[in-house]
Amino acid sequence: MDNRGEVREFLMSRRARLTPEEAGLAAGSNRRVAGLRRSEVAVLADVSVEYYAKLERGSIASASSSVLESISRALRLDDTERAHLFDLARAADGVPTSGRSRKRPTAQSGARLSLQWALEAITEGVAFVRDPYQNLLATNALGRAFYSPVIGDGGRTPNLARFQFLDPASRDFYPDWDLFAEMCVGIMRAEAGRDPHDRTMQDLVGELSTRSETFRTLWGAHNVRTHGSGTKRFHHPVAGELTLAYEELAITAEPGLVLLVYTAEPGSPSAERLHLLASWSAGEDATTERRRATS
Repeated sequence: MDNRGEVREFLMSRRARLTPEEAGLAAGSNRRVAGLRRSEVAVLADVSVEYYAKLERGSIASASSSVLESISRALRLDDTERAHLFDLARAADGVPTSGRSRKRPTAQSGARLSLQWALEAITEGVAFVRDPYQNLLATNALGRAFYSPVIGDGGRTPNLARFQFLDPASRDFYPDWDLFAEMCVGIMRAEAGRDPHDRTMQDLVGELSTRSETFRTLWGAHNVRTHGSGTKRFHHPVAGELTLAYEELAITAEPGLVLLVYTAEPGSPSAERLHLLASWSAGEDATTERRRATS
């Protein structure tokens, strides 16, 4: 991914979506663009038209924080989009985002015993560790049962993005498939902005772009988002319909990794179904252990 191209496409896409009325400007007549003109963004950001045009061509290296803040306000960027713009600027300067290490997580990053113990201590919810590339590196017992459609029987590290866009089973697992697809790509876009030279991310984006037209279209929209917290709907092949709340927590010992926990509202039908899934999982694990003992 070319940083200059990323900057250019991101700024152009944000400018195109903002109408003069939304920016507090008179629309006028004979407009050839749906969104704001470069000159209008420059006026709103209090920079010269020439300087803004230079930024939009991708020459964002050395842009000051005050200029980036002004551009963010002019384009009405939300917090995630603003952070993405700053990430792109830092990447252009060769500065790791927020001083974060550029050490790339591996499958072994989620294998620390203490981290696995922490996951297994969470018994009433689905808990798992995810890396920037959407790999599921570690799960608790309920997480393994919950994500059984994603994990499958193979030895390959399960990947949520590949499951989303390349596995037809995701259409059943995610009732709100289109929403999940947008979220997945937005999170990956935000991660990619932190290090445009990350070959692992480049390879994953290239693979998904080649094999999924939907991914390719969403990636081209340049939308970014953070996960944070919220609710999601699932349809599990064993538990049925589930509405779960999620919380995402950064793992400070492993920069780039996050811990996600899905829980159900106490006393709700989803809580009961999640409990049944836990019981089913325990039964499956017991059966597996007996088979191993007799083999």
